[in-house]
Amino acid sequence: MRRHGWLGDPPADEEEAIRRILDGAHRCIGRDGDVGIAEVAREVGVTRQTVYRYFRSTDALVVATATDDASAFLGRLHAHLAGQDLSPTDALIEGVAFTLEQLPHEPSLGLLLNPGRIGALSRDFTSPTAIALGRSVFVRWERLGLGESDLNGLVEQVLRTIQSFVIDPGTPPRTGRELRAYLDHWLRPGVDALARGAVD
Repeated sequence: MRRHGWLGDPPADEEEAIRRILDGAHRCIGRDGDVGIAEVAREVGVTRQTVYRYFRSTDALVVATATDDASAFLGRLHAHLAGQDLSPTDALIEGVAFTLEQLPHEPSLGLLLNPGRIGALSRDFTSPTAIALGRSVFVRWERLGLGESDLNGLVEQVLRTIQSFVIDPGTPPRTGRELRAYLDHWLRPGVDALARGAVD
């Protein structure tokens, strides 16, 4: 670690270095609404090369910062769903609607919706990591009684639905009851058919 960098207080190890860079990225996003390698380097008192050592590009830094925020968002989503007496399918539909409505208001997660980044990042929506994250979102998945293959397929379909709305929210964008009615109409039949097949 460079002793004269890091605002005179070098991190103890690489884990702390990454934590400081992410914290600096969060501050930049909160202040400027965007983030870049140079801005984060200035924020934490290091060179751009130091930031690149941990994050190969601005997109990688954006994804890491958004992932860092994801646990807090998932906590709010779980709390939102827990406060309602919903069937598994209703919880899925409400979870998708809540996610779509909240994402634009999440500073770090919202950067993933930037038109200049969505193309480069869209392939990550259905990665194994995203599937695992999706499975952690809806606490009532197991009540559908699906096997692993069907469950992963359903999570992928939900993620693809979210991705579609992110890329093109519609004109005008659906919100509130209209959004939920649309999701109910197009998602419920498939989910219910899967659930019936699991029981048969």
